[in-house]
Amino acid sequence: MSAKYIIGALAGSFALAYIFDKSIADYKIFGGTTPKTVSDKEWWEATDKKFQAWPRTAGPPVVMNPISRQNFIVKSSDS
Repeated sequence: MSAKYIIGALAGSFALAYIFDKSIADYKIFGGTTPKTVSDKEWWEATDKKFQAWPRTAGPPVVMNPISRQNFIVKSSDS
């Protein structure tokens, strides 16, 4: 019996969160505008082209050890 109340409350809270998010972010009830960099497709394509044109330089691959939180350099098996 309590499961239907929990599921109903979860569904209601998700519905409320969706309505609030939609009204604040999309309908801009508190004012504001969408930046041109978000809405302009040409700007997005030019920026993407610029980032793809940059030379990529990096060090050796690194693996994160989640237990000790230390970085270790990955070495190939032949070296």
